[in-house]
Amino acid sequence: MSDVSTAPNNSATPAPPANSDTKSGANSALLRNVGLVVALVVLIITGVLTSGERFASVPNAMTILGLAAGIGVVSIGMTFVITTGGIDLSVGAVVALASVWATTLSTQAMAEQSHWLIIAVTAVVVGAVAGLVNGIIIAYGNVVAFIATLAMMVAARGLAEIISDRNTQVVKVDAFKKALRGDLLGVPVQIWIFVVVSIIAWVVLTRTTFGRRTVAVGGNPEAARLAGINIKRHLVYVYTLCGATAGIAAVMMLGRTNTGTSTHGTLWELDAIAAVVVGGTLLIGGRGTIMGTVLGVLLFTTLSNVFVQNNMSTSAQAVVKGLIIVAAVLLQQRFARRSKSSS
Repeated sequence: MSDVSTAPNNSATPAPPANSDTKSGANSALLRNVGLVVALVVLIITGVLTSGERFASVPNAMTILGLAAGIGVVSIGMTFVITTGGIDLSVGAVVALASVWATTLSTQAMAEQSHWLIIAVTAVVVGAVAGLVNGIIIAYGNVVAFIATLAMMVAARGLAEIISDRNTQVVKVDAFKKALRGDLLGVPVQIWIFVVVSIIAWVVLTRTTFGRRTVAVGGNPEAARLAGINIKRHLVYVYTLCGATAGIAAVMMLGRTNTGTSTHGTLWELDAIAAVVVGGTLLIGGRGTIMGTVLGVLLFTTLSNVFVQNNMSTSAQAVVKGLIIVAAVLLQQRFARRSKSSS
């Protein structure tokens, strides 16, 4: 999987970059991904050397992938938003709201009477509507994305507390639990969901008009507007997509914990942003990479597992994560300066 970094031209759909630019971008993306893979391999070797079979076991590998699945789906939605030059601080709270809404007594009663998919659809719709509201406020209300999504974060968490009365709501639909806690070919369903969402997202970002417009909007909004792209409408689409991925993550959380609560997804927005930035997506927009995001999520999840296996404190873990994020941002700034000087 390669990343996308293009500049728009004077047509409704931005044309692909010149061959030399394409090769340069592909080589740069390859180097970034190789660097992430090397870092991941180093972490795995460290885990094996320090924890032995406890780390190098299949159940532990499934645990790492299972934990990466939920935050990974959220991070993929965040990748699209950051590629447009925006940010979404509400994804964690939206996960909580969607999980609570999907486990209300009325929703579960409808699922019992019809099909367990009612729970899943409800969670995704709640997430998408929250994203739609974010997009409308940002695009048509001209509110800065940071402020708009911060407000949604507070409101969604509060609404989740009101709906659940701050109680934990247990999933009682057996068919839902059986579907989400099962496995296929020995691999948990939730990991398969992460794989499928990642592949679809990669195709959308790198092989479709929607993906090229997303990159164009983030790379040069004025040029994208002159090229005929309806920037406001596209931003609404992107934030709605991000909200929908938070809804999917809520479904996965319900399957993993069997509960819906207003505390689900706490600080997930920061974990998602960190994974996206470390993966190579530019914070200023104009470049996005799904493969990099997936590797970034795996990097942080494996790092956490190594720390847990060695009984190290979460404080030390936070310090290391912070250093990794700072290093990634410094590299991004260097890349941005080099790109600006060469243009």
